[in-house]
Amino acid sequence: MRVLGIDPGLTRCGVSVVEGALGRQPRLVAVGVITTSARLETPARLLEIEQQLEAWVVEYSPEVVAVERVFSDQNVLSVIGTAQAAGIGMLVGARHGLGVHTHTPTEVKAAITGSGRADKAQVGAMVARILKLSEPPRPADAADAAALAICHLWRSGGQARIEAAAARQLARQAGRA
Repeated sequence: MRVLGIDPGLTRCGVSVVEGALGRQPRLVAVGVITTSARLETPARLLEIEQQLEAWVVEYSPEVVAVERVFSDQNVLSVIGTAQAAGIGMLVGARHGLGVHTHTPTEVKAAITGSGRADKAQVGAMVARILKLSEPPRPADAADAAALAICHLWRSGGQARIEAAAARQLARQAGRA
């Protein structure tokens, strides 16, 4: 499975494509950051993010998009911009008929480091270790996007097994009815 991870933001939007499957080492395909100028009006910034995400989807052909689920903190204006960028990521995925999933920052940190309270440096170090990189992707937004993609790869495989087991159980029960 090929996952496009998006760490949304208006100024810096981390993007990463990671490929993997259950029982296989995840592989980094591409990683980067989409930047927009704070001098631009928000609609122009969102358009720039949309155009660049569109280019990533066309170039790397992901099967799934994993976007960080926005949570509220004290800076409401920052949350609004982040949520708008997240919506653009979901829109681009939906436009291409891709599965679109969200993961909370705590969920991603727990999947990557074993602790939902890990800091950015710990996440970056584990991303580098998992992907067998000499150093974490820079800036931290890029590493966070890779962490999102890895989290989705690992979580979706387990979820698929659970769903398949439930379907088999229902089929057995239907056969006895």
